Amino acid sequence: MNKTYQNIQSKTKFNVPNDWLQIKTIDMHTGGEPLRVIIDGFPELKGNSVLEYRRYCKEHYDHLRTALMFEPRGHADMYGCILLPPNDIEGDFGILFLHNEGYSTMCGHAIIAISTLAVQMNWIDAKEGDNMIKIDAPCGRITSYAHVKHGKVTGVRFHCVPSFVVGLDRTIEVEGLGKITYDLAYGGAFYAYVDMAKNTFDFNLDENSYRKLIDNGMKIKHAVMKADKEIQHPFESDLSFLYGTIFIDNNKQPSGADSKNVCIFAEGEVDRCPTGSGVSGRMAIHKARKEIDYGKTMTIESITGSKFKGSIISEEDYGSFKAVIPQVEGTAHITGMQTFVIDTNDPMKDGFILR
Repeated sequence: MNKTYQNIQSKTKFNVPNDWLQIKTIDMHTGGEPLRVIIDGFPELKGNSVLEYRRYCKEHYDHLRTALMFEPRGHADMYGCILLPPNDIEGDFGILFLHNEGYSTMCGHAIIAISTLAVQMNWIDAKEGDNMIKIDAPCGRITSYAHVKHGKVTGVRFHCVPSFVVGLDRTIEVEGLGKITYDLAYGGAFYAYVDMAKNTFDFNLDENSYRKLIDNGMKIKHAVMKADKEIQHPFESDLSFLYGTIFIDNNKQPSGADSKNVCIFAEGEVDRCPTGSGVSGRMAIHKARKEIDYGKTMTIESITGSKFKGSIISEEDYGSFKAVIPQVEGTAHITGMQTFVIDTNDPMKDGFILR
């Protein structure tokens, strides 16, 4: 047998130089949307809450976010998270979300994935049936329930933070699109919700419109950011920004789903799943329009055909808003386990993006 090939088979251990950083991750997906869970090797973040960890990471280690999310280790639509201490002893752990633009305040698909992983990695003492996990996100505490049957996670549902409507049927002029009608709502993050039936577009919500969805979603996002002065969280200024545009088809889908979502968020990322925080905001919108009530469930489909179920648990006053506590349900799966290395001499060590 060829000696080189014999060496390939026998000499597989790589001795990492001391000046290289090693970061271990577990990769997952929820409805097709990726999640790179950073479990070891990331430098310690300083602070006393997830929001403080978020600020510290942005100020000191943003190059590691780009290294792990951007090419060549990731791609333009990559998503990740870092696990952190909870805000208080009542919580199980904290979570910081990463993407191509920065650090989001809430991510439902990540909550579903990390709750699944917490059971599969024995981070919690799981039992048959529902297992409650208290997760501190930048937007607040999320309570999730990982359902276990015969020792395996069959699905996760979570209760989001108070979600509310800022305004319905607002209009804005967008260059190249004309007058656009949108709803502004919050489900852990602010979104401009654009109903396809109330607007005239030359694209649909299928994957063949992928590029047009990005281009027009970003046009609408930037126009709303510039013109709408009510993108204000009632308690935290760090949460007061528009995260994305969500295009909605409210028609019954061929799959049987009640509706379809495509979310364009961050710097033109396309969510492969129905967007957990987006569904949370939608529950507030549908409740305000009397289109959903307690005991009812809405199934929302994504661009990949994956589905989340949304419903309403309760209502409460939240600052000046009448908010709902939404419940979102979905499933997640592990796709791989990696040890990434950051070579200090690599000119592309901090990553790059080509779309």
